[in-house]
Amino acid sequence: MQKSISSLQNAAVKKLVLLKEKSRERKKTNSFVIEGLREINLALKAGYVFKEIWICDTIFNAKNEPFLADFDQKTPIFQCTKEVYDKIAHRGSTEGIIALAEAKAHSLENLNLPQNPLILIAEAPEKPGNIGALLRTADAAGVDAFILANPKTDLYNPNTLRSSVGGVFTVPIALASAAETIHFLKSKNIAMYSAILQESKPYQVMDYTKPTAIAVGTEADGLTEIWRENCQQNISIPMQGSLDSMNVSVAAGILIFEARKQRGFY
Repeated sequence: MQKSISSLQNAAVKKLVLLKEKSRERKKTNSFVIEGLREINLALKAGYVFKEIWICDTIFNAKNEPFLADFDQKTPIFQCTKEVYDKIAHRGSTEGIIALAEAKAHSLENLNLPQNPLILIAEAPEKPGNIGALLRTADAAGVDAFILANPKTDLYNPNTLRSSVGGVFTVPIALASAAETIHFLKSKNIAMYSAILQESKPYQVMDYTKPTAIAVGTEADGLTEIWRENCQQNISIPMQGSLDSMNVSVAAGILIFEARKQRGFY
């Protein structure tokens, strides 16, 4: 079903703008906006349910028309003008296609972990760009799950989606409190290693070949005390410069790829 929309005052246009700009609205409606062929295709493969598809004919390449057949035939397809598209789009270059999708629950119980999982945990990252970068790291390392503990930022924030370049849809994700996460890991007999400088050992000397979770905190405050109280060992990255911290996604990459190296990844 296709419908042409040219007015910026259209109720459906206003709805998309609100979803793009307001986390409260995304949570209330359990929906969010995805832009671009790559991200939408990854969301399709990840089993997301789509509510609407928006196409700007002056931007959308006709060679991509067969892509639309992948959606449920009952999914409404709206054709819009360039003016409307510019209003609802968050980015300037997204191939002229936007989708409205249903958010997932992302509970710990829904994680389908293998026998010997490798998990990356990030506690309370506030910047959407950092969450996106962490998801790119998690995807690159092929972790079995990424857990956002004590989340302070909406996972479906447009800036998170953009900076993750689709990682939101390729990595198994759970959202939970730090206490819930720790209880879950203990119930699964998964060892926890926390990136905490105090009372730490160099990250390279630890054994990550068994079920493992590596937790990182914010650049400003690090991990909260609950991780020190419950982890197997605090770990740190020896640094040679004058500064005592690095970007959280860089630190996570160093730690998680050491675990992958020990597991024969490279």
